[in-house]
Amino acid sequence: VQLVESGGGLVQPGGSLRLSCAASGFTFSSYAMGWFRQAPGKEREFVAAISWSGVKTYYADSVKGRFTISRDNAKNTVYLQMNSLKPEDTAVYYCAADGRFPEGEYFSDYDVYNTIDYWGKGTLVTVSS
Repeated sequence: VQLVESGGGLVQPGGSLRLSCAASGFTFSSYAMGWFRQAPGKEREFVAAISWSGVKTYYADSVKGRFTISRDNAKNTVYLQMNSLKPEDTAVYYCAADGRFPEGEYFSDYDVYNTIDYWGKGTLVTVSS
């Protein structure tokens, strides 16, 4: 099983980035997918999730209206479009997969329900002028 993130980098405040996560080794279309992030000195936090079908999406309040999660089941890939980036968005962004709750409704409570089956290794996003 592999989750490989890409698309991170350095961007100025107000700019945009699109992260991608390519999955392999499991039945991607049966899993909810999502993104977490961890800033230096802080705990990992939920960012966004999407159901197996792509119909349902969930966002942290801090990114709602700025970030958009999407998926392409034919390409086994999930995306995170990040607009209007702020310095506080600086973090390592991790892709994750949940096969137990494919609608994605427990992604934000992953630490309570122990829902994440697979994690990527992360990609660094730095927002700075």
